[in-house]
Amino acid sequence: MKKIAGKRKSDDTKIDLTPMLDVVFILLIFFVVTATFLSETSVSAASSDNNNSDQPPPDDEKKNILFEIGSNNEIILNGNPRPILPNFIRSNIDQLKAENPAASVIIQPNKASEVATLVMIMDAARQAGMANISIVEPN
Repeated sequence: MKKIAGKRKSDDTKIDLTPMLDVVFILLIFFVVTATFLSETSVSAASSDNNNSDQPPPDDEKKNILFEIGSNNEIILNGNPRPILPNFIRSNIDQLKAENPAASVIIQPNKASEVATLVMIMDAARQAGMANISIVEPN
């Protein structure tokens, strides 16, 4: 007998994976969104509840050592009207640091002053062991 239909075609059944991938991504998004993360530590900010005391805040000027450099490179310490000599910068910093160890050095140069004067004050402050040295915008 002869086969009427001829050769039988192989079954071409392919499984579409797109819906399965969609479900996997939806589950992934669900678990990422609902997962608990580590709680971050925070610093409590000052609020009005903690600041009900009538004491004034501590004077910040006592904590800072201010050097002002004049236009002709004169060095003025903490607003003193008399300029100090470059040789005495380190000793003045040592004295003020002994009075207040938490002090920081602030240098305010003049636009006409030399950079060498600024660097000299910074070097003296570093030699005295000062860690916080700030430079204010020239006036």
